[in-house]
Amino acid sequence: MNLVRLESLVGSENIEKIRKLKVLVLGLGGVGGYVVESLVRCGVENITLVDGDTIKPSNINRQIIVTSKNINKYKTKEWKKRIKLINKNAIVNIINTHITEDNIEILFSENYDYIVDACDSTKVKVRLIRECDQRNIKLIASMGTANKLNATKLVITTLDKTQTDPLAKKIRRELGKDKDLMEKVVVVTSTESPINNNMLGSTAYVPAVCGLYITNYIINDVIK
Repeated sequence: MNLVRLESLVGSENIEKIRKLKVLVLGLGGVGGYVVESLVRCGVENITLVDGDTIKPSNINRQIIVTSKNINKYKTKEWKKRIKLINKNAIVNIINTHITEDNIEILFSENYDYIVDACDSTKVKVRLIRECDQRNIKLIASMGTANKLNATKLVITTLDKTQTDPLAKKIRRELGKDKDLMEKVVVVTSTESPINNNMLGSTAYVPAVCGLYITNYIINDVIK
């Protein structure tokens, strides 16, 4: 894969560091899809994709993998095909399963440099935070992007500093008084108050920017 443009910015040594990363992405929706797309285009060659969902018509407004031609197909399998078209040398592992508290252990059958949490389940997010802390795995988590319109309000921070994000609030409540842990958890969150709506509305661009922020964090963390 030709990375000459990126190499001109970060140097050959850092390109090799990026290539050797092992990253797991949990959730391939509006956020997770843009994480995968941008990580692969930055040269990450070993990536594990975790999602049990098939593609639905309502996904087309915000999920980069979705077209009118792949409705009802598994997201993991469609993403594997796309990644191979971008970089034929990529090692793409798929876990085509809905992750719950009961089966979360399957995420740790291998060692990863980073785990990206782009799932929607509060309970899974809380368990993943605890597991990654105990296993000393770097975790970056997406908070809520639904019912938001202003992508400029997204920030990279730590869980303890989140304020207007309802999902983050639920996670903080679940973690209770474990302030030390909350100070460690890197998240992308929005400072925009969510729009009151009778459904989880979403744009094409807010989840996309959230996903790109996650990749921004990982790449800059690697090259220091």
